[in-house]
Amino acid sequence: MRRLLILFLAITIASSFYSEAKAQKTSQMDMEFHQELSKREITLHQLWDELLQKHVSENGNVNYKSLKKDHKKLLDYIYLLGLAHSKNFFQEFSKEEKLAFWINAYNALTVDLIIRNYPIKSIKDIKNPWKQRLWKPVNFDFSLDEIEHEILRNMDEPRIHFAIVCASYSCPKLQNKAFTDNNLDEQLTNATKEFLADETRNKISEKSIKISKIFDWFKKDFTQDGSLIDFLNKYTDVTISPKAKKRYLEYNWALNE
Repeated sequence: MRRLLILFLAITIASSFYSEAKAQKTSQMDMEFHQELSKREITLHQLWDELLQKHVSENGNVNYKSLKKDHKKLLDYIYLLGLAHSKNFFQEFSKEEKLAFWINAYNALTVDLIIRNYPIKSIKDIKNPWKQRLWKPVNFDFSLDEIEHEILRNMDEPRIHFAIVCASYSCPKLQNKAFTDNNLDEQLTNATKEFLADETRNKISEKSIKISKIFDWFKKDFTQDGSLIDFLNKYTDVTISPKAKKRYLEYNWALNE
């Protein structure tokens, strides 16, 4: 991956905090950053990778309680995303670099959203979680809906649905390593296979499939080059019959902790 030298981008590794915008009609949190230059040479997604390895298990369970103690580091990463996105060189990123960028961004913003409201039982306990625009103060003015539906889904890569995470039990697990362009295809393939092989989320046999509602909600994305069965057969050990009975499983929105 192209190394972004944060030495030259002046990443903020200083105190940052959130304050409630009581004067506003909404309950959104304002973000303010007090910047302090830190001469630290890192790759773009290194901070996120460090957080994932520290606070996310191999099974994708997130320790939000401990992650909350590292909230400032997460805010530094989100600030860095906004900084990188604002630079001219972002337009020169390859498709793989952009995919990795937006996948990591979606997951980091989701985790940040949960931390702000933690403890909660479900992301659905938050009002309009996918439409909130909480990161404008750091020049990253995107909602989760915009990243997923207007950016990622328009990049002709259906496997993103097994990489982005909605902080819920039935969603694909949050990988405990950041996505990177240099091995993105392998990461996306592994995430897809892992999700399909997980019998708590999908039950697949030759003649019958009980699958995640993700395949119903985003069917269009999975059938661009054939049927849904054709897509599934690329990533499962079992060869599913075209005539297999199909049912969608109930989605469990409990927090992925």
